[in-house]
Amino acid sequence: MNKRKPFKISGRIIWLSSLFLGVIVSLPSLIQHQYNIYEVIANSAITFLFSLFVWYYNMLTLPVYNSRQVAKGFSLAPLLKNLVVGIVVMFLLSYIQQQILTHINFGPTMLMFEVRGVLINLTFYMFIHLIYQTYQNQRVSIELERSKMDNLAAQFELLRQQVNPHFLFNTLNTLKYMVESGDEHSVDFILKLSDFYRFTLENRKLDLIKVSEELKILQAYVYLLNARFEEGLDVSIDVSKGHQASVVPPFTLQLLVENAIKHNVVSLDKPLHVRIFSEGDEIVVTNNLQPKITPEVSTGLGLENINERYDHLISKNIEIIPDTLSFTVKLPVIHEDRNN
Repeated sequence: MNKRKPFKISGRIIWLSSLFLGVIVSLPSLIQHQYNIYEVIANSAITFLFSLFVWYYNMLTLPVYNSRQVAKGFSLAPLLKNLVVGIVVMFLLSYIQQQILTHINFGPTMLMFEVRGVLINLTFYMFIHLIYQTYQNQRVSIELERSKMDNLAAQFELLRQQVNPHFLFNTLNTLKYMVESGDEHSVDFILKLSDFYRFTLENRKLDLIKVSEELKILQAYVYLLNARFEEGLDVSIDVSKGHQASVVPPFTLQLLVENAIKHNVVSLDKPLHVRIFSEGDEIVVTNNLQPKITPEVSTGLGLENINERYDHLISKNIEIIPDTLSFTVKLPVIHEDRNN
């Protein structure tokens, strides 16, 4: 998963703005030329320290949004919490001032500082959260663009596999053999081939489709493969009805089956068994491991693109479990949400 850069505001801005406020609150007294220098310094110091506190406290308590939470917008509870904390801190600063400058009337002075503190807190809170929301929206926009790029790359990989000369040659050669031998399943093969490419054209531009629709594409694809490999390929599907109602990036299951065939021996003597089933909140695709003597050249885009799409859609990674006997990929179930 890609690491996300933390949201930060320059320390120079924090310190200079706090110092500026400390100076500003003392200007009225300085202009009147009737002031106690110690009161002016204390007034500026309290405002400066409180402003620093508000800056850093707001930065530390910023919520950690993901791409699906940004749209929730402004929340009142954190603001009220910040105001209460700010009131307590300002009271403590005013009390410290009273202990140092005992001649000051604590009540009116404390009230003045509390009002000032609430205004500073409100201003900084709104400013920081406005900037933060803008930052989050920009980050989500960037992630959406990256997701589109990953989806295009996945589509390219899919089309490259489907339209490559080997796939077309093997499919048409199988059809030719079936027609010449008078195989009664020739018409079914042509219809499945037509269905497969129709599904491909209809769904290739979508970000998500129902798992039930994905299984239709896969079943048409497996039918074409079984006509070629016969009993050398065994694909069993046992996905629960609940998971069939969920959604998945298009052609995910097909790419995983294609990946298994690409890297393993498929023959009558050594059948390749691919199982697709539900397990907890995951859809599992696993196959027995029987690597080819001469491995095919692989770009590595298949699994990487699937993983990237899951990361951008639900901030989760697929789980890849290779061992000496099998190769397993676990896909997190994506529950459809009309609001996202």
